[in-house]
Amino acid sequence: MTDLLALPTLSARSVALSLLLGSHPDRMSPAALTRAGKHFGIPAATLRVALTRAVAAGDLVRVDGDYVLGDRLVRRQRRQDEAVEDAETAWDGSWEMAVVVVAGRSGADRAALRDLLSEHRLAELREGVWTRPANLSRSQRYVEDPVLRVFRAVPDDPVELAASLWDLDAWATAGRRLLDQLHGTRDPAPRLAVAAALVRHLAADPLLPPALLPADWPAAELRSAYAAYQAELRDLALG
Repeated sequence: MTDLLALPTLSARSVALSLLLGSHPDRMSPAALTRAGKHFGIPAATLRVALTRAVAAGDLVRVDGDYVLGDRLVRRQRRQDEAVEDAETAWDGSWEMAVVVVAGRSGADRAALRDLLSEHRLAELREGVWTRPANLSRSQRYVEDPVLRVFRAVPDDPVELAASLWDLDAWATAGRRLLDQLHGTRDPAPRLAVAAALVRHLAADPLLPPALLPADWPAAELRSAYAAYQAELRDLALG
């Protein structure tokens, strides 16, 4: 469970990155970031140092004097958006399967492949075998990886399989707690920390078909709450 008191206070850099990740469009002027930073208790000088360091690390890029997200965070934002927006399509009962068929790869290569498959919300059934329901409209970039063989399959008991791959009850419980914290927190800095935790939680939503989910699944309510918070950030950035 995530307690409000247990949530870390966001650093100036994390505040700036959260503003750009959560506020669309993802381009903000130094003045808008400074104004927003003050709202979260970040002095202008501290925020300027944080922005400089974020640019040096590649997390942010300067474009015509404004700040935009670097490539790594653009990919993270895309995953966040997939979790917040409706990413589902009609489901015919089949599952995506990706099987590793090449041995002897380096640890870095194995970790990169795990990250790629996890980003596509596949879960590991056993070592080297990854799967999920084929109900998402996102592109399947992993199918181009030469170490994989990709299939479609229909399991005998998809509800049991989903429950074995994802701890759905724990995800739902943690999500409801974050939702309560977001609604019950008005102080700007803790509220931003809760929202950041909420969107990380949404990024772990397996986005399963409704037929495979427990009753009262809270994902839609969480997405709605975070979308409303994004609107708050946009209003804040616009002054």
